Amino acid sequence: MRSLKMLILSLLITFLHTPICLSVSVSTSRPRVEVHEHTDAVLSCEFRTEKDQNPRIEWKKKGKGVTFVYFNGKFTGSYAERAKMDGATLTIHSVTLTDSGDYRCEVTASEDHVNLGEATVTLNVLVPPHIPSCDVPSSVFVGSALELLCKDKLSVPPASYRWFKDNKALTATGESPYSIDTNKGMLKFRSVSKLDAGMYRCESSNSVGAPKSCVAHQLKVVDYPL
Repeated sequence: MRSLKMLILSLLITFLHTPICLSVSVSTSRPRVEVHEHTDAVLSCEFRTEKDQNPRIEWKKKGKGVTFVYFNGKFTGSYAERAKMDGATLTIHSVTLTDSGDYRCEVTASEDHVNLGEATVTLNVLVPPHIPSCDVPSSVFVGSALELLCKDKLSVPPASYRWFKDNKALTATGESPYSIDTNKGMLKFRSVSKLDAGMYRCESSNSVGAPKSCVAHQLKVVDYPL
């Protein structure tokens, strides 16, 4: 019994004399941020240090390489005119699609035993539909296969598409002479007839803003020359 008490006492003394590893801790309350284009994005970063009262704070954007956003107490590049810091939290004003990506908050506390901590925030900028490009030929021969293409490359999330003929929405059924891929914006005819002639336009839409349409294009269906 006495030996057990001595062992416990020895372990307690060892524990009390073991130096505590002091480290900086960094976290974010919102690891994923989604905002509309031309609004402000707040990328939160909170930190706690054990000893260092004046740690170095940096923000970096990760892409093909690493770009400094905030370094040595000031913003870099275009961020200098449209960003601010509150503690370690970064706010970017009037964001655009190019601001989407992964941002890393790094806090260096040189007086702490483990002196570097970091947190990553993913920013996704939502973009409403833009006027799509519509590929409609001016004429096509009777009986030909035909693909009409529509594309909006800028909307986030990606747009879905509807095709209109003479301002009436087209809906593909099993008996229709055409098929529609609403995700790719493709209107496909197996074999066009004179009835398929008309004014065609396409509309792009997503959950962010109002739909946008291209200008209607006239499609003529002509006979093969004799």
